[in-house]
Amino acid sequence: MNINLTAPMKLTRKVLPFMVESGKGNIINVASIGGLNGARGGAAYTASKFGLVGLTKNIGFIYANKGIRCNVICPGGVDTEITSNQKPNAFGVERIMSGTGNNIRSGSPEEIANIALFLASDESSLVNGATIVADAGWTAY
Repeated sequence: MNINLTAPMKLTRKVLPFMVESGKGNIINVASIGGLNGARGGAAYTASKFGLVGLTKNIGFIYANKGIRCNVICPGGVDTEITSNQKPNAFGVERIMSGTGNNIRSGSPEEIANIALFLASDESSLVNGATIVADAGWTAY
């Protein structure tokens, strides 16, 4: 799996000057519950998602007084082809999959998009630096 740990930070650095100049902006990141719990993905995946959650909170706080919001969506299982080209380590898969029986269902890409649309709207103007978990209650267990 090729994980680019710096892409969100590089993109954010490019757009922030324009947002600061205009006095407003809204950044929506998508991480994973792998960024909240250590056993939902491989080591590199988990580290990158934890980093993205931290980056989101930092930007949300640092730029709040500039009219810029930053939030992160952390989905659980989503019906995508994320693992279709992977050859994961059998030991890691066995350990990670041991908790998946507690997940009542996977989400759809459309459900995650609806959360992003809410965060992009003025209806979420009070939401900043937040981690929105979208996992049908899986991490509540």
